[in-house]
Amino acid sequence: MIAVGERINGMFLDVKKAVQASDPAPVIDLAHKQTEAGAKYLDINVGTAAADQKAAMRWLVETTQGACKTPIALDSQKLSVIKAGLEVYDGVRDLMINSVSGDDDKLDKYMPLAVEHNAALVCLTMNKDGIPQNVETRVEIAMNIVSKAMEHGMDLTKVFIDPIVLPVTCDQKQPKFLCDVISQIKILSDPAPSTIVGLSNISQGTSQRHLINRIALVMLQAYGLDAAIIDVLDTEIMDAAITADMLLDRMIYSDSYLKAARM
Repeated sequence: MIAVGERINGMFLDVKKAVQASDPAPVIDLAHKQTEAGAKYLDINVGTAAADQKAAMRWLVETTQGACKTPIALDSQKLSVIKAGLEVYDGVRDLMINSVSGDDDKLDKYMPLAVEHNAALVCLTMNKDGIPQNVETRVEIAMNIVSKAMEHGMDLTKVFIDPIVLPVTCDQKQPKFLCDVISQIKILSDPAPSTIVGLSNISQGTSQRHLINRIALVMLQAYGLDAAIIDVLDTEIMDAAITADMLLDRMIYSDSYLKAARM
């Protein structure tokens, strides 16, 4: 599973303070620690850290790239902020753009950008009508995303479809929905698109956040999940994800398989 480290995000107080003070030390430390923990991408999200989100994104990208060679994910709902990150992207490491809704007009803007930069693109199974509350509509949106990717000449393995995680406290059927949607996404095309989730949403408002996150991740992996935006500094969830990959025959077993997967 591709672990995307979630911690370089202005919603977290340490990162917010770092951005506001232009202090690179906390960001550099998080880049190093998440890389050592096994992150394959470092998600970079300005969040609420600055009024000038474009300047903050440029600063975060430059600081992160200066700290390590780990691929990055530019994370914003604003295209202008994504483009600001692309202005300082080094063009060497792998890149992910996170994220775009499944509306045609949005896909027609983001997909050419992803192709231009040879980037992976996270596409959400939601549209102007909101987040569907059933499996069928989410799969229908996913099918449209795949069709658009083919139209734009995108490598389908670089299309990461997010079926959208909602808190279990809001609707306990949601985890089962996700399993069904992911399994159907994996048979939409050959090669199949990739799948990704922002995992921590599932445990919002619960008293057992770490346990719920860990079990949900392993469940989704069994149904074909390829990637997740998670707290890679949580050793237990990373160990569970790596072990699930091994048991699903996605990696070779050795006595040091946990260490090997983090290299």
